[in-house]
Amino acid sequence: MQNRTEIAELGEFGLIEHLTKNFEIHNASTVLSVGDDAAVIDHFGKQTVVTTDLLLEGIHFDLMYTPLKHLGYKAVMVNLSDVYAMNATPTQITISIGISNRFSLEALDEFYEGVYLACEKHGVDLVGGDTSSSNKGFIISVTAIGEVAPNKFVKRSTAEKGDLICVSGDLGGAFLGLTLMEREKKIYLENPKIQPDLENESYVVGRLLKPEARKDIIDFFEQHEIMPTAMMDVSDGLSSDVLHLCKQSALGCIIYEEKIPISDESSKTAYKFGLDPTVCALNGGEDYELIFTLKQEDHDKITLNEEISVIGYMTEITEGCKLLTRGGNYFDITAQGWNAFQK
Repeated sequence: MQNRTEIAELGEFGLIEHLTKNFEIHNASTVLSVGDDAAVIDHFGKQTVVTTDLLLEGIHFDLMYTPLKHLGYKAVMVNLSDVYAMNATPTQITISIGISNRFSLEALDEFYEGVYLACEKHGVDLVGGDTSSSNKGFIISVTAIGEVAPNKFVKRSTAEKGDLICVSGDLGGAFLGLTLMEREKKIYLENPKIQPDLENESYVVGRLLKPEARKDIIDFFEQHEIMPTAMMDVSDGLSSDVLHLCKQSALGCIIYEEKIPISDESSKTAYKFGLDPTVCALNGGEDYELIFTLKQEDHDKITLNEEISVIGYMTEITEGCKLLTRGGNYFDITAQGWNAFQK
């Protein structure tokens, strides 16, 4: 049986020292890391981007089917994704957690193992944070800091009429992974003797539990001298996020249904549930892909990357935001993705 160490035995400073003892420094910009009243960061003349995400047990994750190692990894990735969405490179994170006494030291070690893997993969330094007790389950707050060459950051509000709309990777998989895990949870609660049926579903489960921030796309932009005109990450669903780009750029758009990238694995899972894969891609969320606009003259450059799909283009605001279906019909795009405050 695995040993259980009560966190109270270490105290707050002992806990912080324990959880951060294995982190190594990756960036010259990290002057002072964990262990003082504040971290010291010097970006040597580059501009700094900062983003924060809050993850709450029961709202953003369910520990019945989310391994703590995966949760630590995902908590970091969702923040790094926001930094990449600014065309920036993440360099440091801080992480704060609120925990109840149902969590042992070993459980937190597992969570921080995932944090460590994500930091290692993206060359990011953990430079601080906080720990607190919580009566409301597991609370996680991550702040990510990044750097970008002066005036090379990309906003949501700078797309122009005629720009191509592009997305990385494929969409809808995370929502289908969530649908699958919620089904298996319901079956388990009704009959704990029934084992989860996840055969051949590793792709969509992975898209939910272990998303990957798209560093490779930002690296590709730099290598091929591509500068998106506007960009954000797909966290709330394609429909909601393309509407954000349109609203903030004061434009309309046309999205082609047949161009929306959906993996074969996601399509098969959708059909098993009697769902339309396109609807899953439009409204699902949590894909953490990048959606960006691009000048038409850069089209040939992005054809070099199989991970990028052109799905439409920006129009005059008076033309609205439209989806052109495979059948040739136009529908208004409506925001039906994730709503943080819906009951």
